[in-house]
Amino acid sequence: MVRFGLARTTAAVAATLALVATGSAPALATAAPAAADDAAVRTALQQVLAAGAPGASVVVSDHLHDHGRSKEARRSLAVGRADLNGTPMHADWRFRVGSNSKMFAAVLVMRLAEQGRIDLDKPLRDYLPQGMLPADWNITGRQVLEHRAGVYDHTDDLLEQPGEETTAAFEKRIRNNVYDPKDLVALSVKHGLQYPAGTKYSYSNTDFVLLGLAVEHLTGRPYAEVLREQILEPLKLRQTSFVVPEKKIAGAHVTGYLTNDDRTKPLLDSTEQTASWIWSAGAIISSAADLDRFLTHLLAGRSGGLVSDESLRQMTAVLPTPTAKVSYGLGIREIALSCGKVLGHGGIVQGYQTQSFATPDGRRTVVAFANASNNGAVTQALTNVLEPAFCGAAPKSLAKRNVPMAREDARF
Repeated sequence: MVRFGLARTTAAVAATLALVATGSAPALATAAPAAADDAAVRTALQQVLAAGAPGASVVVSDHLHDHGRSKEARRSLAVGRADLNGTPMHADWRFRVGSNSKMFAAVLVMRLAEQGRIDLDKPLRDYLPQGMLPADWNITGRQVLEHRAGVYDHTDDLLEQPGEETTAAFEKRIRNNVYDPKDLVALSVKHGLQYPAGTKYSYSNTDFVLLGLAVEHLTGRPYAEVLREQILEPLKLRQTSFVVPEKKIAGAHVTGYLTNDDRTKPLLDSTEQTASWIWSAGAIISSAADLDRFLTHLLAGRSGGLVSDESLRQMTAVLPTPTAKVSYGLGIREIALSCGKVLGHGGIVQGYQTQSFATPDGRRTVVAFANASNNGAVTQALTNVLEPAFCGAAPKSLAKRNVPMAREDARF
């Protein structure tokens, strides 16, 4: 069982403790992993603040199965501020999850595949509106899910320059602009395929915009409706929503801050934005508790109610990426920690970043969060929270080692 004590530092610190027992969750493992390293988790969160985030939090959930009843033991720790007005960070408040949205899109696509409505090994253009992709683009749905299709990332055209989230670009092209997802694809298509499909890995947000459009085309319904009816409502994810192009985050939420490229300038409140520039690839709003519930049900396969055991096998059949110890499957990332591999995704969108991962058997889920972006030091520090949260006390040889961070996480 994970235990976090209260800590007092110069930054505001808030901690919550919850133990939930339910008989409705899928049957999981019989025992939780070894306890997290309390002091190391707390130190890791403080490093996130030192790197430039106003606040950070982590929620660690252990899922047990005892005498026919599924139970969840959840511990959370929040440090720093939820906003620059001094409000303490809250681990249970809502935030923008960024590319964690890709796991939700992948589930919707896998469900369509299970119904025989899409063949992942046939050209994706056959499942999109006619003419959206060139006739000679034979990229498959599977290659797109794996980021191995060679599709240019349209976001590189919207940001100030590839890989940056400058405040100027945000105000000019992101915060208030409303993009049609078809136009986002058109931005990508004009660049042509970047390499022969299937020959390498290259992360592209356009991949998951294409998948969202395929969901709409095959169902004849708006993406937000399909997402709500097939995932959010069945799992009772009441803090999760997809509201593009509405700019506000309803209910209690953390304020997000975009770090200026000129570090001498103040952080920019980037909470309100249409998120249409990223759409199905990154526009979901959620909470740590909801992300935990989603991941738990996803990794339970058929018994979790989201995808079949075979679909889960395919999603978690990962391939290497250019980053050592980081692999990617069908909308799911795998990171190798000192105690084993974890599955999930990272997510960065202006002002927010999240690392949501679980052990492959679903026994432990960790959701780490910070309310600052455009800062690689914050991203690395947040990723480092995973090691003590999953593995507990580390050998001295590992104590100061960075957790592998996907190259794209240095971007958004």
